[in-house]
Amino acid sequence: MTTLQPAIRPASETPAAVAGHRRRELAEFLRTRRARLTPEDIGLAPGVRRRTPGLRREEVAQEAGVGITWYTWLEQGRPIKASSQVLDSVARALRLDEAEREHMYQLADLPLRLTRTDAPVVSEALREVVDSLDPLPAALLNSRWDLLATNEAYRDIFSFWHDEPCQMRNILWCTFTEPEVRARYLNFEDEAPRTVAQFRAASANHLGEPAWTEFIRELTERSVDFAAMWARHDVARPGVRVKHFLDPRAGLLRMQTSSLAVSDMPEARIVVYTPADDETRGRLPLTRVAAGQ
Repeated sequence: MTTLQPAIRPASETPAAVAGHRRRELAEFLRTRRARLTPEDIGLAPGVRRRTPGLRREEVAQEAGVGITWYTWLEQGRPIKASSQVLDSVARALRLDEAEREHMYQLADLPLRLTRTDAPVVSEALREVVDSLDPLPAALLNSRWDLLATNEAYRDIFSFWHDEPCQMRNILWCTFTEPEVRARYLNFEDEAPRTVAQFRAASANHLGEPAWTEFIRELTERSVDFAAMWARHDVARPGVRVKHFLDPRAGLLRMQTSSLAVSDMPEARIVVYTPADDETRGRLPLTRVAAGQ
């Protein structure tokens, strides 16, 4: 009589092994999402025939506004930290839908964000509107001040604000953490508190949402100035403001900001920078990167 031996069950994976498995799954998932896109999908010229389908890593990194080395490590499954803001930028660059975005969050071992806080994919028509405002700098923002789309004039005028590409793709983050901002943003002491007050007002609609809570915590820990302004509990509405920028190519620029509501994207707005005086209007072309090359 044959005696049946009990099946040998594999031991449970250790936390480190589970984390490694998640990173490998995330890496493979990102590679497959990248492979399904074409340069035309993100507004690039098709170029020469490619040996492998899909976008290149550097193209995804550029579209997401993150460093190529960081994104390469993410696709290689290395143990690097990815914040929700950075993953949102990657999701937008890879054109992930709701299910794919949630799957990416799970693999990255981050709390799932509530649907209402997720930035929708920006339509090509809306991107065209933002682009068409050139030569005026313009950006599409959500209520958390995440940059959803920018035109070339915007990217040119703020190109000297960063030592490296801004991985967070968020105006608040750049304003309070980039070392060059204080030297470039001359009326920071007047305008930064109002920006935080607008952010505080918008946050009332997102209390308890993981993405907002995490972002506020990280920025409070990173910036003493933001922490102090946030603690005041001041609130304000968006409005027309004049900001003074010192550009290394054009000199002093006085730029008026106007916010335009976007009817099909709740809480989103297009912010347009227009010269506040004739002197600035004459200097604005000097901010174009092509002109300085």
